[in-house]
Amino acid sequence: MWEELRRPIDAYCERVDASLWSEPLNAVSNAAFIIAALAALGLWLRRGRSDAPAFALILVAFAVGLGSLAFHTVATVGASLADVIPIAVFIYGTFFLAMRRYLGFGVIGGGLATLGFFAASLLISRGLAGLVGSSAGYVPALLALVGLGGYLAGRRHPAGEGLIAAGAVFAVSLIARTVDGPLCALVPIGTHFLWHVLNAVVLYVLIATAIRVGPRRSPQAGTVE
Repeated sequence: MWEELRRPIDAYCERVDASLWSEPLNAVSNAAFIIAALAALGLWLRRGRSDAPAFALILVAFAVGLGSLAFHTVATVGASLADVIPIAVFIYGTFFLAMRRYLGFGVIGGGLATLGFFAASLLISRGLAGLVGSSAGYVPALLALVGLGGYLAGRRHPAGEGLIAAGAVFAVSLIARTVDGPLCALVPIGTHFLWHVLNAVVLYVLIATAIRVGPRRSPQAGTVE
Protein backbone atom coordinates (compact mmCIF):
# COMPACT_ATOMS: atom_id res chain seq x y z
CA MET A 1 0.00 0.00 0.00
CA TRP A 2 2.69 2.51 1.00
CA GLU A 3 4.70 1.65 -2.08
CA GLU A 4 1.69 2.36 -4.25
CA LEU A 5 1.13 5.74 -2.57
CA ARG A 6 4.76 6.63 -3.27
CA ARG A 7 4.56 5.63 -6.93
CA PRO A 8 5.50 8.57 -9.21
CA ILE A 9 2.90 9.97 -11.61
CA ASP A 10 3.84 11.64 -14.87
CA ALA A 11 0.49 12.97 -16.09
CA TYR A 12 1.23 16.38 -17.56
CA CYS A 13 3.26 17.77 -20.45
CA GLU A 14 5.48 20.05 -18.37
CA ARG A 15 6.89 17.21 -16.24
CA VAL A 16 10.05 15.70 -17.77
CA ASP A 17 11.31 13.66 -14.80
CA ALA A 18 10.42 12.66 -11.25
CA SER A 19 12.24 15.56 -9.55
CA LEU A 20 10.45 17.91 -7.14
CA TRP A 21 10.60 20.99 -9.36
CA SER A 22 9.85 19.39 -12.71
CA GLU A 23 6.54 21.24 -13.08
CA PRO A 24 7.41 24.86 -12.18
CA LEU A 25 4.49 26.51 -13.98
CA ASN A 26 2.01 23.90 -12.82
CA ALA A 27 3.27 24.35 -9.26
CA VAL A 28 3.53 28.15 -9.10
CA SER A 29 0.19 28.70 -10.82
CA ASN A 30 -1.51 27.23 -7.76
CA ALA A 31 -0.91 30.61 -6.13
CA ALA A 32 -4.01 31.65 -8.10
CA PHE A 33 -6.16 29.50 -5.79
CA ILE A 34 -4.68 31.16 -2.71
CA ILE A 35 -5.27 34.60 -4.22
CA ALA A 36 -8.85 33.65 -5.07
CA ALA A 37 -9.46 32.35 -1.55
CA LEU A 38 -8.00 35.52 -0.02
CA ALA A 39 -10.14 37.70 -2.29
CA ALA A 40 -13.23 35.70 -1.31
CA LEU A 41 -12.24 35.98 2.35
CA GLY A 42 -12.02 39.76 1.99
CA LEU A 43 -15.53 39.83 0.51
CA TRP A 44 -16.80 37.55 3.28
CA LEU A 45 -15.32 39.81 5.96
CA ARG A 46 -16.88 42.89 4.41
CA ARG A 47 -20.27 41.17 4.28
CA GLY A 48 -20.41 40.62 8.03
CA ARG A 49 -18.66 37.28 8.67
CA SER A 50 -21.94 35.46 9.36
CA ASP A 51 -22.09 33.14 6.34
CA ALA A 52 -20.62 29.87 7.64
CA PRO A 53 -21.19 27.78 4.46
CA ALA A 54 -19.42 30.37 2.31
CA PHE A 55 -16.54 30.49 4.79
CA ALA A 56 -16.27 26.71 4.57
CA LEU A 57 -15.95 26.98 0.78
CA ILE A 58 -13.20 29.56 1.23
CA LEU A 59 -11.27 27.11 3.41
CA VAL A 60 -11.74 24.39 0.81
CA ALA A 61 -10.44 26.76 -1.89
CA PHE A 62 -7.28 27.22 0.19
CA ALA A 63 -7.01 23.43 0.45
CA VAL A 64 -7.41 23.08 -3.33
CA GLY A 65 -4.39 25.32 -3.89
CA LEU A 66 -2.24 23.58 -1.30
CA GLY A 67 -3.25 20.09 -2.43
CA SER A 68 -2.60 20.84 -6.08
CA LEU A 69 0.77 22.37 -5.17
CA ALA A 70 1.67 19.17 -3.34
CA PHE A 71 0.72 17.04 -6.31
CA HIS A 72 2.55 19.09 -8.91
CA THR A 73 5.74 19.04 -6.87
CA VAL A 74 5.80 15.59 -5.25
CA ALA A 75 3.79 13.98 -8.09
CA THR A 76 2.97 10.67 -6.45
CA VAL A 77 -0.22 8.64 -6.09
CA GLY A 78 -0.49 9.76 -2.47
CA ALA A 79 -0.02 13.41 -3.36
CA SER A 80 -2.71 13.09 -6.02
CA LEU A 81 -5.22 12.42 -3.23
CA ALA A 82 -4.35 15.80 -1.71
CA ASP A 83 -5.18 17.24 -5.12
CA VAL A 84 -8.44 15.53 -6.01
CA ILE A 85 -10.13 15.28 -2.59
CA PRO A 86 -10.43 19.06 -1.95
CA ILE A 87 -11.64 19.56 -5.53
CA ALA A 88 -14.35 16.94 -5.03
CA VAL A 89 -15.34 18.50 -1.69
CA PHE A 90 -15.65 21.89 -3.37
CA ILE A 91 -17.72 20.56 -6.28
CA TYR A 92 -20.22 18.62 -4.19
CA GLY A 93 -20.23 21.15 -1.36
CA THR A 94 -21.04 23.95 -3.81
CA PHE A 95 -23.75 21.84 -5.43
CA PHE A 96 -25.34 21.12 -2.03
CA LEU A 97 -25.18 24.81 -1.12
CA ALA A 98 -26.80 25.71 -4.46
CA MET A 99 -29.64 23.30 -3.83
CA ARG A 100 -30.24 24.86 -0.42
CA ARG A 101 -29.53 28.51 -1.10
CA TYR A 102 -30.72 28.99 -4.67
CA LEU A 103 -33.46 26.39 -5.06
CA GLY A 104 -34.72 26.37 -1.48
CA PHE A 105 -34.28 22.65 -0.79
CA GLY A 106 -34.19 21.41 2.78
CA VAL A 107 -31.21 19.55 4.20
CA ILE A 108 -32.59 16.14 3.23
CA GLY A 109 -33.71 17.28 -0.21
CA GLY A 110 -30.39 18.98 -0.86
CA GLY A 111 -28.51 15.90 0.30
CA LEU A 112 -30.52 13.59 -1.94
CA ALA A 113 -30.05 15.92 -4.91
CA THR A 114 -26.30 15.96 -4.27
CA LEU A 115 -26.19 12.17 -4.07
CA GLY A 116 -28.07 12.04 -7.36
CA PHE A 117 -25.57 14.45 -8.90
CA PHE A 118 -22.72 12.28 -7.63
CA ALA A 119 -24.24 9.14 -9.18
CA ALA A 120 -24.92 10.93 -12.47
CA SER A 121 -21.36 12.26 -12.46
CA LEU A 122 -19.96 8.73 -12.24
CA LEU A 123 -22.05 7.57 -15.19
CA ILE A 124 -21.24 10.61 -17.34
CA SER A 125 -17.53 10.42 -16.50
CA ARG A 126 -17.33 6.77 -17.50
CA GLY A 127 -19.21 7.43 -20.70
CA LEU A 128 -16.91 10.27 -21.76
CA ALA A 129 -13.60 8.85 -20.55
CA GLY A 130 -12.72 7.47 -23.97
CA LEU A 131 -13.34 10.85 -25.57
CA VAL A 132 -11.69 13.36 -23.20
CA GLY A 133 -9.67 11.15 -20.86
CA SER A 134 -9.34 12.23 -17.23
CA SER A 135 -11.08 15.51 -17.98
CA ALA A 136 -14.32 13.54 -18.22
CA GLY A 137 -14.63 13.69 -14.45
CA TYR A 138 -15.19 17.44 -14.63
CA VAL A 139 -17.77 17.52 -17.42
CA PRO A 140 -20.69 16.91 -15.00
CA ALA A 141 -19.65 19.99 -13.00
CA LEU A 142 -19.68 22.04 -16.20
CA LEU A 143 -23.13 20.73 -17.13
CA ALA A 144 -24.41 21.54 -13.65
CA LEU A 145 -23.08 25.10 -13.80
CA VAL A 146 -24.55 25.80 -17.22
CA GLY A 147 -27.83 24.01 -16.56
CA LEU A 148 -28.51 25.44 -13.11
CA GLY A 149 -27.21 28.86 -14.11
CA GLY A 150 -29.48 28.96 -17.14
CA TYR A 151 -32.48 27.87 -15.08
CA LEU A 152 -31.85 30.49 -12.41
CA ALA A 153 -31.17 33.22 -14.95
CA GLY A 154 -34.46 32.42 -16.65
CA ARG A 155 -36.18 32.96 -13.32
CA ARG A 156 -34.21 36.19 -12.74
CA HIS A 157 -32.53 34.71 -9.68
CA PRO A 158 -29.50 36.76 -8.56
CA ALA A 159 -27.25 33.68 -8.69
CA GLY A 160 -28.00 32.92 -12.34
CA GLU A 161 -25.49 35.26 -13.96
CA GLY A 162 -22.73 34.21 -11.56
CA LEU A 163 -23.19 30.51 -12.31
CA ILE A 164 -23.29 31.12 -16.06
CA ALA A 165 -20.11 33.22 -15.86
CA ALA A 166 -18.41 30.52 -13.82
CA GLY A 167 -19.54 27.91 -16.34
CA ALA A 168 -18.14 29.91 -19.27
CA VAL A 169 -14.73 30.26 -17.63
CA PHE A 170 -14.79 26.62 -16.57
CA ALA A 171 -15.45 25.52 -20.16
CA VAL A 172 -12.27 27.29 -21.33
CA SER A 173 -10.42 25.89 -18.33
CA LEU A 174 -11.51 22.35 -19.16
CA ILE A 175 -10.30 22.77 -22.74
CA ALA A 176 -6.89 23.87 -21.43
CA ARG A 177 -6.71 20.76 -19.25
CA THR A 178 -7.80 18.43 -22.04
CA VAL A 179 -5.34 19.65 -24.68
CA ASP A 180 -2.31 19.59 -22.36
CA GLY A 181 -1.24 16.18 -23.66
CA PRO A 182 -2.25 16.42 -27.32
CA LEU A 183 -0.50 19.78 -27.77
CA CYS A 184 2.62 18.81 -25.84
CA ALA A 185 4.84 18.65 -28.93
CA LEU A 186 3.77 22.15 -29.94
CA VAL A 187 3.65 23.67 -26.45
CA PRO A 188 6.39 22.02 -24.34
CA ILE A 189 5.40 23.90 -21.18
CA GLY A 190 1.91 22.47 -21.50
CA THR A 191 -1.41 24.16 -20.88
CA HIS A 192 -2.28 22.69 -17.49
CA PHE A 193 -1.21 25.84 -15.65
CA LEU A 194 -4.09 27.64 -17.40
CA TRP A 195 -6.43 25.11 -15.81
CA HIS A 196 -5.22 26.32 -12.41
CA VAL A 197 -5.46 30.03 -13.16
CA LEU A 198 -8.90 29.82 -14.78
CA ASN A 199 -10.25 27.46 -12.13
CA ALA A 200 -9.18 29.91 -9.45
CA VAL A 201 -11.42 32.44 -11.18
CA VAL A 202 -14.25 29.89 -11.20
CA LEU A 203 -13.88 29.20 -7.49
CA TYR A 204 -13.88 32.90 -6.66
CA VAL A 205 -16.97 33.61 -8.77
CA LEU A 206 -18.87 30.72 -7.17
CA ILE A 207 -17.96 31.74 -3.63
CA ALA A 208 -18.62 35.41 -4.32
CA THR A 209 -22.01 34.55 -5.80
CA ALA A 210 -22.94 32.55 -2.71
CA ILE A 211 -21.84 35.40 -0.43
CA ARG A 212 -23.72 38.05 -2.39
CA VAL A 213 -26.94 36.04 -2.52
CA GLY A 214 -26.59 35.28 1.18
CA PRO A 215 -28.18 32.57 3.32
CA ARG A 216 -31.82 31.75 2.74
CA ARG A 217 -34.01 32.85 5.63
CA SER A 218 -37.23 31.37 6.85
CA PRO A 219 -40.09 33.81 6.23
CA GLN A 220 -41.83 32.58 9.40
CA ALA A 221 -39.06 32.64 11.96
CA GLY A 222 -36.52 34.84 10.20
CA THR A 223 -33.84 32.25 10.84
CA VAL A 224 -31.01 31.27 8.54
CA GLU A 225 -31.45 27.98 6.73
